[in-house]
Amino acid sequence: MEIKLSESNGIAVAAIEGEINISTSPQLKKEMEKVSNPKLVINLSKVNYVDSSGLATLVEILKKTRSRGGAMYLTHLSDKVRSLFEITKLDKLFGICPDDMTAVGKFK
Repeated sequence: MEIKLSESNGIAVAAIEGEINISTSPQLKKEMEKVSNPKLVINLSKVNYVDSSGLATLVEILKKTRSRGGAMYLTHLSDKVRSLFEITKLDKLFGICPDDMTAVGKFK
């Protein structure tokens, strides 16, 4: 897994590439702990697979972000990943946007 961190209009953007699974979830958690900005967008355009530990890690990141008074949006979900969020009803918990610019606009 590769994670690229950047900032857009004062909002942290994390672009993830690869799978989010039991092997890579610890790396994702560690990298996201470095992000101090409570406004977070996670771009999943290059994520083709998320397992239950990956979902748990994303929920953990969301809770931490909200505990700091922030918000988090997921963007560019593939049909397969979006379906997983819908089946698990996590699409009701997460803010899901079609693209990064839409998500960044949610913070204004």
